[in-house]
Amino acid sequence: MNRSHDKWLRSPKPPTIHGYAHSGDLIGFQRLLRDIPSLLNETNPVMAQTPLHVSAGHNRAEIVQFLLDWQGPGRVELEAKNMYGETPLHMAAKNGCSEAARLLLTHSAFVEARAYNGMTPLHLAVWHSLRADEFLTVKVLLEYNADCSAKDNVEGMTPLNHLSQGPGNEKLRELLNWHLEEQRKRRAIEACGETKAKMDELEKELGYIVGLNDLKMQLRKWAKGMLLDERRRALGLHVGTRRPPHMAFLGNPGTGKTMVARILGKLLHMVGILPTDKVTEVQRTDLVGEFVGHTGPKTRKKIQEAEGGILFVDEAYRLIPMQKSDDKDYGLEALEEIMSVMDHGKIVVIFAGYHEPMNRVITSNEGFSRRVTKFFHFNDFNSKELAEILHTKMNNLSKDSLLYGFKLHPSCNIEALAALIERETTEKQRKETNGGLIDTMLVNARENLDLRLSFECIDTEELLTITLVDLEAGLQLVSQ
Repeated sequence: MNRSHDKWLRSPKPPTIHGYAHSGDLIGFQRLLRDIPSLLNETNPVMAQTPLHVSAGHNRAEIVQFLLDWQGPGRVELEAKNMYGETPLHMAAKNGCSEAARLLLTHSAFVEARAYNGMTPLHLAVWHSLRADEFLTVKVLLEYNADCSAKDNVEGMTPLNHLSQGPGNEKLRELLNWHLEEQRKRRAIEACGETKAKMDELEKELGYIVGLNDLKMQLRKWAKGMLLDERRRALGLHVGTRRPPHMAFLGNPGTGKTMVARILGKLLHMVGILPTDKVTEVQRTDLVGEFVGHTGPKTRKKIQEAEGGILFVDEAYRLIPMQKSDDKDYGLEALEEIMSVMDHGKIVVIFAGYHEPMNRVITSNEGFSRRVTKFFHFNDFNSKELAEILHTKMNNLSKDSLLYGFKLHPSCNIEALAALIERETTEKQRKETNGGLIDTMLVNARENLDLRLSFECIDTEELLTITLVDLEAGLQLVSQ
């Protein structure tokens, strides 16, 4: 080995960016970083810590400040994670570096950042206080509303739980308990505001439903109960989870069963009973196969599609044949498949159909009445209610509606429309079609508007206004 090579081996290694961050040599740190800006978020071997991790963990406030104010290329990674998933704020907290912690929090470091074991900076700051008999960093974190009830991933321990393992520290225990109670109060106030907003949203949705007062009252009861459970949990109270309410909607076509199911989907999702607001609509043909072994997989596929939301089984009575025959009918197999998942809590099932035929479904399976606990009767609409439905539809037209952009003439008030419907339709027609009557009536009315207008018409109001004459003509077409 020659002398020059031997000298090179004995010469000290030049300081690294992490070495400067550890020692607090601000001038050396600034010079090296300006020469090599790519070192800004360089991770060191083994621990995978950035310069910000190291400087924050040794309370090198000047270097932390320099990194946070860095004007060179790139930006310092405030939430960078080391090999344990700890951020620079974790490092400041676990070593009691209150000054560095405050600087990081002032620059919007995430106070609830989680390490891989689920611990927050407050967990680690409390651990430090047990060793050091001081809790300045805990105070700093609490100033930024660190969550005293956060649980780690190991044993579900909160910062207070960790504190209870050590002797003494009564002042710190009092401080954490005080902040815990204040946070519960704030959450309760926030939950109150959120609850009111959710109830207002529910009332808005219920406003689209004409009639069905008993059903709307039941939906309000459910919503209020489930939202009160939310508030109870926000206050730290432990309450049981409500079971998904399986239902039967009984009534003639056009009475709003599908629309109510969609509103119910929004409600159950809004209050956390269901993870999604989707409503999967199925009929017999979607569930029942033609051959042996075909129905089970077909039904299970639809159940899987509906998971997390509502499975709406329309005309459910068609699953059960009116009379027993020699040929095997597979509808009962589909019903049994649906019944088998109704206790799992991952889906809400609504069976819908006419009043009388639905008795076949109710009596066909002994577990039906145990699982389906709510039965709602959708009565036929009278003339006034149909007039209200027409107004509701015209006031809430979507962009994909054929009538989007059109409006009713002022003469088309509820009373005038109710009288028109009463005069131009029979009770039998209204009972057989219900709300479906209005859709056809409106389409016909628009066609009549087009028919009576001339191409010379330039009055924009007239071009877009449906009159009582148009509605009468539309209704007469339906009657014919």
